[in-house]
Amino acid sequence: MEDPRVARTRVHLLTDILIIAILSVIAGAKGWEDMENYGLSKYEWLEQFLALPKGIPSADTFRRVFVRAASPMELRINPKIFER
Repeated sequence: MEDPRVARTRVHLLTDILIIAILSVIAGAKGWEDMENYGLSKYEWLEQFLALPKGIPSADTFRRVFVRAASPMELRINPKIFER
């Protein structure tokens, strides 16, 4: 996925944002605030694997990244690919 953000405003790494979002949804997150709260609650564990140069992204950061994605289809995962 191409980074939809303006280069000069990038504070967090896109990979960090996407990984935290995916992990938080797997853990039951239902919205942007849940993603931020998940990251904050798992910070010590996440920092072992992610760069997190400015800490955990805010709920607004998660929202902006996903809303500005070039195409919603880029973020769509078909759950059938996981079926046997």
